[in-house]
Amino acid sequence: MNLRAEKQKSKEQWITSWSTAVHTPLTFPGLPPTPIFYNQTIRMIVRPTIGGQRLRVRFSNAYGTSALTIGAASIALTDHGSMISPDSNHPLTFGGATSIKVPAGAPMLSDPVDLKVTPFAELSISIYVPDHTPATTTHFWAQHDTYIAGPGDATEKSELENATAATSWYWLSDLEVASPDRAAALVTFGDSITDGVGAKHGEYGDWPDQLARRLADTKESQNLAILNEGIGGNRIWHDGAGVSALARFDRDVLALPGVTEVLILEGINDIGWPHMKPRALKDGVAPPSNPFAFETVSSKELILGYEQLIERAHQHGIRVFGATLTPYEGADYFSQDGEVVRQEVNEWIRRSGAFDGVVDFDLAVRDPAHPSRFREEYQSGDQLHPSTAGYKAMAASVDLATLRGGSR
Repeated sequence: MNLRAEKQKSKEQWITSWSTAVHTPLTFPGLPPTPIFYNQTIRMIVRPTIGGQRLRVRFSNAYGTSALTIGAASIALTDHGSMISPDSNHPLTFGGATSIKVPAGAPMLSDPVDLKVTPFAELSISIYVPDHTPATTTHFWAQHDTYIAGPGDATEKSELENATAATSWYWLSDLEVASPDRAAALVTFGDSITDGVGAKHGEYGDWPDQLARRLADTKESQNLAILNEGIGGNRIWHDGAGVSALARFDRDVLALPGVTEVLILEGINDIGWPHMKPRALKDGVAPPSNPFAFETVSSKELILGYEQLIERAHQHGIRVFGATLTPYEGADYFSQDGEVVRQEVNEWIRRSGAFDGVVDFDLAVRDPAHPSRFREEYQSGDQLHPSTAGYKAMAASVDLATLRGGSR
């Protein structure tokens, strides 16, 4: 490579084109135990919402207590299932090395790879884990199946033979592309309603993906990546399903390259979890008491949490959009006291002027005849999570013109 080309690449501006919020394994009743990998290959599928011709991958050992050994890694265009397009497969290196030990608590960026990727094209990121390694850093609700095979390093294979499927991503946090002109990223920051619970797995029916599709059809907004930083069960003030929103905001929003906006939809679990009804255990064992009963959060506290996030984003030149909390009457943690808090918070989001813009998701999905409930066709069955049609209505309620207008 000549000197001019070297200088040009040294000035590359990177934009996050896909991302997920990592967390410790969820320990809720009924969920599978934390997987432990040994001498296995993990192939994970991601779908960036903007493309590019040069990219790099960020792995994370955020919650590991010891170094994570990645024996080999690769990236390729997905064909179908665990199969990749073999001519597109590229090994990932780290400072030129094909393996890496990621320190406990740290992220690690791969070296850049020249690979042309179009928006919404699925990519397969494969890692080989040679050592006995618990999956301490994960994202439970992946948008696509993950494939696990072994024994041995199969990162260069076109298809993983006898692979088992999982619905999580492991140690994978971001994909970045060298910036096309005027590219930027918007983070959708929230809980399971942002993560996409209620939409059919593998069909990208969550509202961030449906919003990304709308943007792709709008010429002025084609280079705005939509990043999903939702964690099912997440709360603003308390840990439990991932660390709290206040604790993870720096890593999941402020540290991502290219972010110019964030849209926050979070708080319904702060309201609901203290009223969660414990489920009876098998064999007639009495249900345990609600461990979150003493973690009630007032509307005043939720508003303070929003104000903290807004100020921290503004310090980094990031515009903040606030989304009203969607209805939840009929959900198993609904209470009349909680509904009062939701209405107070929504009124503040709409009227305070604290946000740079407001998205009224509540108005988009509520039943006009019973505003504390979803329209029936917009809820997935639990009266809390939207259906794919509900997510579509949410995505349609976002004013696209405001997302890039007046960007800082």
